[in-house]
Order: sequence, then structure tokens, then C-alpha cells
Amino acid sequence: MTDAAQVTAALAASGDEVDRMVAGLGPDGWATPTPAPGWTVAHQIAHLAATFRMAGLAAADPGAFGALAGTLSPDFDANVERALSQFVNDPPEVLLARWRQERATAGKALDALPPDQLVPWLVRPIPAATLAAAGMMELFGHGQDIADALGIERTHTDRLRYLVTFAVRTWDFGYLARGLPVPEQPFRFEITAPSGALWEFGPAGAAARITGPAADFCLLVTRRRHHRDLTVRADGAPAEQWLEIAQAYRGPAGEGRRPGQFA
Repeated sequence: MTDAAQVTAALAASGDEVDRMVAGLGPDGWATPTPAPGWTVAHQIAHLAATFRMAGLAAADPGAFGALAGTLSPDFDANVERALSQFVNDPPEVLLARWRQERATAGKALDALPPDQLVPWLVRPIPAATLAAAGMMELFGHGQDIADALGIERTHTDRLRYLVTFAVRTWDFGYLARGLPVPEQPFRFEITAPSGALWEFGPAGAAARITGPAADFCLLVTRRRHHRDLTVRADGAPAEQWLEIAQAYRGPAGEGRRPGQFA
């Protein structure tokens, strides 16, 4: 299996995991509040459906994606609400079917491209494999909100490597989102996979170092847990600051989660 096939297979598996969380829910389950203020389980799936719709367009029809991107507002929150409105008011069975269709369409379109082929995206064009990894980040974060709402304990596998790699590549997003200067020197990341393997990124002699298990690292960069509740550790003042602001997505950081919120 090529690397391109591996990342799109990991994306599909991550989508299947989220699908299993909601497939058997009744109307009350879809209306369950999640830790994201004002968002129910239905909002989470509607957001994922809208995100995968955009990813599918970017991979399969760049012109259509460009036309859609041209209608976006400078107001990030307004864009999110607009995208949600296309899905969130559907009956649960319709929303579920549409989410599955958008996910399948995006996966097929990404799978058809070479991993390094650039596709248009919201800030700048990115490789198809990177867009697939970004999709995994969305599934991980919003899937965690659903799991927390429904009391589901997740089991993670080494496919998290694609999300970890994506988060390491976007380590500066937390600074950019807050208008802070980005440290000139790169960090060292030493992340332990669910299998026990060690994933290493950055110069071995870096003064700033981040270490910890992959699942906790992903919870940190998707801001689904406060860093005080995780076993991710920082060595060096810049790394300690990074724990406070880490995020693997562009745009506003959001409220994040409070220390001890999920004790």
C-alpha cells in the first residue's frame, strides 16, 4: 500500500469510528449537548459534513471550490454558522446519510490524487495527503466532543501518526492565531505511539522539547483537553508557553477546555 493509500485509508478508518458513535442514536441522542458551547451531537456531524464537502470539492473540482471560497466572509464564526446551516436542521437520518456521502466523496477524490499534488484550500494550496491529514484532525477533535457527550471511551491506533505529523508541521498555528511571534528555533517532538513506538521530529539538540503519548498530544493540539490534564510535557520556556497555545488548525483558538473539566 502506498503512503497516499495509507493516509486516505487512515482517514476512512477515522471516519468509520465517528460514524459508529452516532449510527444507532435516536433523536434525543442527536440532541445531546457536547462540550462545545451551544453545539449538540448533530452540530458536530453537520460541521464534519460541511468540512468534508469542501475537501471533496477542493480535490475533485478546484474551480467549484474557488467559487465557494470566494463567497466566504472575513468573519470566521459567520462562515462556520453558514456551513452548519446547510446540514444541521436535517432530520437525524438525513444528516447521517449526507455526512456519509460527503465523507465518501471526499475520500474518493483524495485517493485519486498523488499525495504531493497541491489542491486549493482556505489559506493556501496544500498537498492532497496533507489535506487528508487535516481531515483526520477534524475527525479526532469533533469525534472527541461526541465521545465526551455520549460517554464513549475511545481506542486509538497508530494511524494517529498522520495527525501527529500534521500537528508538528503546523506547530506555529497557535502563535499565528494570537498574533504572537513564532520562535526562531524549531522544537523537538518525541511522541509515543499507541503501539509503544517512538515518533521523533525536529533536531535532537533543540532547546525546546515536547514529549508524551500520541493520544494526549492529539487532545492537546485539538484543544479537547487542558494541558494540565494530559501527560504531555515541555522542556524549555518556549515549549512551556507552547503548551498553553498549541492548536493544529487555523483561525480562532476557541474556548478550549478547563483544567479538570473531564475528571
